[in-house]
Amino acid sequence: MIRLDGVTKSYGGSIAVDDVSLTILPGRTTVLIGPSGSGKSTLLALIIGLELPDAGRIAVDEHPLTRLSALSLRRRMGYVVQDGGLFPHLTAQENICLMAKEIGWPPQRRRDRITELCALTRFPPTALGRYPVELSGGQRQRVSLMRALMLDPDVLLMDEPLGALDPMIRAELQDELKDIFGRLAKTVVLVTHDLSEAAFFSDAIILMHQGHVVQQGLFRDLIESPAEPFVGQFVHAQLRRLAMINERAMKIKKGRA
Repeated sequence: MIRLDGVTKSYGGSIAVDDVSLTILPGRTTVLIGPSGSGKSTLLALIIGLELPDAGRIAVDEHPLTRLSALSLRRRMGYVVQDGGLFPHLTAQENICLMAKEIGWPPQRRRDRITELCALTRFPPTALGRYPVELSGGQRQRVSLMRALMLDPDVLLMDEPLGALDPMIRAELQDELKDIFGRLAKTVVLVTHDLSEAAFFSDAIILMHQGHVVQQGLFRDLIESPAEPFVGQFVHAQLRRLAMINERAMKIKKGRA
């Protein structure tokens, strides 16, 4: 379980996260959603200890996250950043094994774990020796996911993991990720700005705006019981965008008929 109590974080006088209190339950997929600049990515960086709050408290399984405990707690969490965040001078295998090698896993244990992860993520073992520039966008995201899962962490944090992919690959990876989440039963916190993606993945959903949590609960709560006007505006804007995409697709289809 991850618990935040009164967490605030500022950068240069600008408040990114403002007095946030929430509980993320274990074994579930919690989705952080909101417009750009709402504080989603900052909240993720605070949970994994890459940033420390200016005020408030964060605890992971009742262990307080502090400057001293951040490194040990971080090793219990996998982190997938936007665009994969792979090191370009390392092969796929070297990227995946980075932390396992750092903490002293023997070579055979690393090889066995990579074999498991390739099967889990459907990554071709023959591509393990390639550099990130030699991989497709979908393959880079699979490598990033394998790196995050290498140490078999309790928690998986994902910051817009599919945002840079084209629609067909994104849809394919969404299906694969949901299957992986279900099989591993880990605590997943996923950041997105896309309402349909949030609906697809979420057991619980947290909507943020200007550093605040404006509503949390089930996806249907956002639709049926918006907590404040912004919630309705955000949902309407997202649904309108989807309707416009569908309308344009229908026009293209009719034009080809």
